[in-house]
Amino acid sequence: MDVRCSTDPQGFQKMTTDELRKAFLIDTLFAPDEVPMTYSDIDRSITGSAVPIRTKLRLLATKKEMAAEYFCERREAGVINIGGKGTITVDGKDFTMAVKDVLYIGRGAKEVIFASDSSETPAKFYFVSYPAHKEYPTTHATLADAEHAYLGSQKDANKRTLNRMIHAKGIQSCQLVMGLTELDEGSVWNTMPSHTHPRRSEVYMYFNVAPDAVVVHLMGQPAETRHIIMRNGQAVLNPSWSIHSGGGTRNYSFIWAMGGENQVFDDMDGVTMDGLK
Repeated sequence: MDVRCSTDPQGFQKMTTDELRKAFLIDTLFAPDEVPMTYSDIDRSITGSAVPIRTKLRLLATKKEMAAEYFCERREAGVINIGGKGTITVDGKDFTMAVKDVLYIGRGAKEVIFASDSSETPAKFYFVSYPAHKEYPTTHATLADAEHAYLGSQKDANKRTLNRMIHAKGIQSCQLVMGLTELDEGSVWNTMPSHTHPRRSEVYMYFNVAPDAVVVHLMGQPAETRHIIMRNGQAVLNPSWSIHSGGGTRNYSFIWAMGGENQVFDDMDGVTMDGLK
């Protein structure tokens, strides 16, 4: 388990490129036959992945960081598959996971096992977990089941489809809010104009980023922004005081996951374009 400690806005302003990447970038995801995880003291999120190829993989607690007998003893998790077809088994019940399917795993689930249907085209499970104080049922949904919002315009190069999956009007959770956004061809900007939401933090994971493309992820306070260069399959931790926007060299997709004080999706503090520096 990789453990990250957050910084305050003043310390953030003084960080070098390398320090920013070490603090906020997660570039260890989707390792074959491993379950890499990053623990952040920002709302105590855990971000990880599972790519089972030669064997099934188990989601296990780490005693030092979690002090738990099993991963979901005091936690909930959201999992989205961005690879080939697979299965997640939760306490003996199998859930078939096609590409872009989501599985919410509620607090109290004792055994979670990841498997791929084919080693040639393995599943690529991405998950984000937050602490939970209440149990909600483990629930599966497809991308078609999501609440879709069609945002932006081609003129502003930010035409995109926002798919809400785990949220107040969809799959119920304790505090996790999760979904997937896909940009149309020719659109490159996400979450612009920017916003913050001091009542919750957010994790972005960029995917469908071409090998010769990058996403320039913007973060920091609106008047003190910095950037991190993101590539395919990488995630970034965003503190509650930070904006979280990005511009790519071509279109891409990303999974967003939030946890904290409030689950209301529109609970945001907008930032006008002239407020960015």
